[in-house]
Amino acid sequence: MQPRRRHLMNLPLAAAMLALAGVGDRLAAQPRTVRLIVPYPPGGPLDITARALADRVKDTLGSVVVENRPGAGGNLGADLVAKAAPDGQTLVMGAVATHAINPWLYSRIPYDPLRDFTPITLVAQVPNVLVVNAESAARLKIASLADLVEYARRNPGRLNYGSGGNGSAGHLAGEMFKAQARLFAVHIPYAGGPPAQLALVSGQVDFNFDNLAAAAANIRSGKLKALAVTTARRSGVMPDVPTVAEAGAALGLREFDISTWFGIFAPARLPAEAAQALNKAFVDALGSPEMKARMAQLMAEPAPTTTEQFAAFVRAELAKYEAVVKATGARAD
Repeated sequence: MQPRRRHLMNLPLAAAMLALAGVGDRLAAQPRTVRLIVPYPPGGPLDITARALADRVKDTLGSVVVENRPGAGGNLGADLVAKAAPDGQTLVMGAVATHAINPWLYSRIPYDPLRDFTPITLVAQVPNVLVVNAESAARLKIASLADLVEYARRNPGRLNYGSGGNGSAGHLAGEMFKAQARLFAVHIPYAGGPPAQLALVSGQVDFNFDNLAAAAANIRSGKLKALAVTTARRSGVMPDVPTVAEAGAALGLREFDISTWFGIFAPARLPAEAAQALNKAFVDALGSPEMKARMAQLMAEPAPTTTEQFAAFVRAELAKYEAVVKATGARAD
């Protein structure tokens, strides 16, 4: 039998959660462990960030144990938390997939992304970047986003783009781009992001919408040419690369804004005082120099919010991806 870890929670948070849950003051001194569920395998940006956050909040929340529960595109881990007790001890690092894309991509998911969760805070946004094969760009004289759009309009179907699969963030970004720019390019799905990136580097496809962290090394080596980032603001990591909205304002892309994001959720019906206490703990951690430096290594930008701001953000993202997924006809099952 493994020895129990004994960590005391921060007393204000413990009092809020215990009293409001009706457990009673007699339990206040008992050890409590917060489980932070990551609905994806270990090693990715979301998992790395969750573990760094868990370490930063331990002085406030006590022991925070990160558990990886991958499966069904993140749905299994999210559902575990949706069905957990609303006592602040079980949280999930949800993401754009689990809370905005999957509800439209899967014919059935076991949770409701709005009704079954209490949003705590947005954690980070990771820009995606529109990249083209450098050799193809030179051959086709594509030096800017405008050049790409104009070439695609003159040559419908001549360009193709790769993604990590039907319904992936890269696929949906590509379809949104095609619709707003009024052009046609052929989508080629691959079995994950790395094969799609390899296809772009080798010239099998012409352009991709890739995660900035994943694409950065090939951009810096000159194998890929970055035309634009997909977020509303430029990335501090590559400030010379314009946004799609900037570079494509005259081409119908003024409203383009898409990113990979992730944030902390608790089960629904968590008492408001407990939600606010958790929000403060994670927002304070995100503001620390150590977390900012760690996230910069992942090319992620901390994006702490209030609980209300995060709830509104999730509602807007869910509505946005409903239109995009339905327009593509993509299904995951």
